[in-house]
Amino acid sequence: MEWQSLLTVVILLALFLGCGIWIGISLFFTSWIVLAIFTDLPVMRVLGSVIWNNVNSSSLMALPLFIMMGEVLARTKISDDLFDGLTPWVSGLPGGLLHVNVIACAIFAAITGSVNATTATVGKITIPEFRRRGYSESLSIGSLTSSGTLGILIPPSVPMLIYGVTANCSIGKLFIAGLVPGLLLMLFFCGYIMIASKAKGGAKTDSEKYSWRDKIKSAPKIFPVIILIGFVLGSIYAGWTTPTEAAAVGLTGALVLALVTRCLTWKLFAECLMSAVRTNCMVMLILIGASFFSVALGFLNLPRWISETIVSLGAGKYTALALMTVVYIILGCLVDGYSMIVMTVPMFLPLAKTYGLDPIWFGIFVILLVQIANITPPIGFNLFLMTGLAERSISFISRSVMPFILIIVAFAFIMAVFPNVVMFLPNLMAN
Repeated sequence: MEWQSLLTVVILLALFLGCGIWIGISLFFTSWIVLAIFTDLPVMRVLGSVIWNNVNSSSLMALPLFIMMGEVLARTKISDDLFDGLTPWVSGLPGGLLHVNVIACAIFAAITGSVNATTATVGKITIPEFRRRGYSESLSIGSLTSSGTLGILIPPSVPMLIYGVTANCSIGKLFIAGLVPGLLLMLFFCGYIMIASKAKGGAKTDSEKYSWRDKIKSAPKIFPVIILIGFVLGSIYAGWTTPTEAAAVGLTGALVLALVTRCLTWKLFAECLMSAVRTNCMVMLILIGASFFSVALGFLNLPRWISETIVSLGAGKYTALALMTVVYIILGCLVDGYSMIVMTVPMFLPLAKTYGLDPIWFGIFVILLVQIANITPPIGFNLFLMTGLAERSISFISRSVMPFILIIVAFAFIMAVFPNVVMFLPNLMAN
């Protein structure tokens, strides 16, 4: 019966998604139909229980707060200050200001937790500036497109929140677990930029020279955001606050920072609020549909059946992880990152546990695969975003990101071989 129910699930999802129906609604209808066909359960009672358990989750209270925090900081002049503050510090490195793409995206990622907002905000500032200074178009666009995806790996991250709720694991530990991989991947990107710039002459020498006095004067433009992010993550790590309490502190800090810099108006506040409400409603709809989907898969015994089937074929841990990687890259051509997480985690997490993989480690691995899917040619979402920002063809942008995709794949392999890269801080936190 399991293969019949799995085939039905795949066909129904493909049908609904192909018709352009929202992912949350598609998951809802798919779950309803398969439960009605293959079980005699009271579907309405199951659905009511799922909705109540999701809406009543205290962990989800952090979601609108982090989204609102990102909206406030993204719509103010924080991004301009970041560029101005970082420029004197990186201009002397091989590759020059191209490092601003990576570092600014990493910092901005910790503010917004969003690929789209990070790439768009940083790109609007850096692309015209790099063209004016004569930097390599390929390196500048490739580094920006790829670094924008750091928004879902460096905490606080909305996709991590979604994974934590879907997988029923500690969101605080997920946030801490993503910190080291995110920073290491940022350094890998910067390392490639330095090597490529030296080998191919990827960047012209900047005419502007900055003294230590200039660097010190620029630091105050970076410190407020660094302090805010550090307090949000540090309070979770130290056990002073829960993720929800840290989100409330972060939002308060963002509002204070916007008021001090005199860039928060009632109109801007209303725009931030409405945008945060729309995003939160979208995510909640997906989560409710995903939870119903997860319950339906459980009643159909599909996660256990898939795990046992793959293990019985003699597939090792690395083979299973490679298969998951292929699935996520394919899904990246069809649906967004939120949807990829909620559709696959109910099926893949039991398989990961079968191979002895920690749910926290697996969460970061999934986030990394979603990051790859966002920039995989031909239709990774961030590629399309960059066609509008950079006004270049999708083929040119695809060629520009390929070295960075290889770096992320190599980093995923490092994570698999050395899991302590991810688990070091969460284990320390537990102790």
